[in-house]
Amino acid sequence: MCAAGCRRAATATGTTGRTGDVAAALRIGVIGGSIAGCAAAVAGRRAGADVTVYERSRADLQERGFGIVIPPPLHAELVGSGYLDAAMPTAPVGTRVWLTRRPGGRSARELARQSSPVTPCNWGLLWRSLRVSAGPVRYLRGRPVTSVGREGSGRGVITTARSGEAYDVVVGADGHASATRRLVAPGLRPKPAPYAVWRGAIPLGALTGHPRELELLRGAWVTLGFPGGHGIFYLIPGGPQDGDGGTGPGNRLLAYAVYGRPPEGADPGPYVHELAKEHFPAAWADIVARGGRRAAACHPVADAQAPRVARPPLLLAGDAAGVTRPHTATGAVKALQDALCLERVLRTTADVRTALERYGAERAAAGVHLVELGRRMGHAMVEETPDWPTMGQREVDVWFRGVLAGTRHYLYEEPPETAAGSGGRGRAPAGPM
Repeated sequence: MCAAGCRRAATATGTTGRTGDVAAALRIGVIGGSIAGCAAAVAGRRAGADVTVYERSRADLQERGFGIVIPPPLHAELVGSGYLDAAMPTAPVGTRVWLTRRPGGRSARELARQSSPVTPCNWGLLWRSLRVSAGPVRYLRGRPVTSVGREGSGRGVITTARSGEAYDVVVGADGHASATRRLVAPGLRPKPAPYAVWRGAIPLGALTGHPRELELLRGAWVTLGFPGGHGIFYLIPGGPQDGDGGTGPGNRLLAYAVYGRPPEGADPGPYVHELAKEHFPAAWADIVARGGRRAAACHPVADAQAPRVARPPLLLAGDAAGVTRPHTATGAVKALQDALCLERVLRTTADVRTALERYGAERAAAGVHLVELGRRMGHAMVEETPDWPTMGQREVDVWFRGVLAGTRHYLYEEPPETAAGSGGRGRAPAGPM
């Protein structure tokens, strides 16, 4: 790394206006141009590095439109630090409402309300904002990586069908099936959960005739409990192709995620409609059905965490580093926090190897924490669900504090008044399960 270090000593301040950053004049290669990859590119550029992103798909990724949520403090930090455009549409709400179906009927019964602020986003709009913020990085669309290796000097080499290039840092942001992960954590395999998740994003026209449900969703996100699982529902901004053709406040989609077990031998894709018909209040079942079969995608649920997420010059980011069960709502959030950590260690550490080791220690520990939390939530909310109809505000608060078991982190922080054992209306952590 001597040559790179000599170059760094002689460079100007780069994009941040600071001197002495470890990333100044570094070459960073990012494998994967999705949210994790674009966020890593922003981190590298902000720290003064020369960044190249390799994205295997030729398609425009912003057309992907499922919903995600970001904790409001993290969203504010990302806007303030230049990762996200303040004008990127969001659909913030401050309350979580727990519902179930009334016994013997088809109407909904409200179990509890908790203060739970979240900032829902459209995946495609978030990606587009990060891509713009990455600025003048080389973004190579339709360029799948065929191999990753090391030079004798210790630099990483990214090879495609067209060429091979050397980098001081190689970021594996190539998703849950990461090939880069095999180099950093060989032998790691995701552990499957005994259930699936159906995700969808449907036009608000699906709520026509259900004004009470629409009004509820304009100020809250909803958790709907049923035997053997639960669903979450929240509004997200639409893209230019949705609703009124724009991204203003009136352009919204209904995002949902439903967790459950399809029967043995059933086609898991369309089963969510049968599940909703059997277990949901009539209005919510009708909303899911109106979305149509093409509106939902069924995914298996699994988790894995690499014991190491950095082996200089390689590091892992986003789902490549670890996959948690989606109850933790941390897929994109973790990728964004990975990027913030990467920028910080590059700015504040004297050499690349030490910077990546600091990143690895911090982010691996965070990933282990999330995997454990996701398993605990999945067990409590899908595998061994409570008797939802018997619960009220106090029962939900006490049960949920037990699920958290004192856990504190950026989405599910148990507040001091509830951690102390209060039996009243404690605040729940932010973020859908």
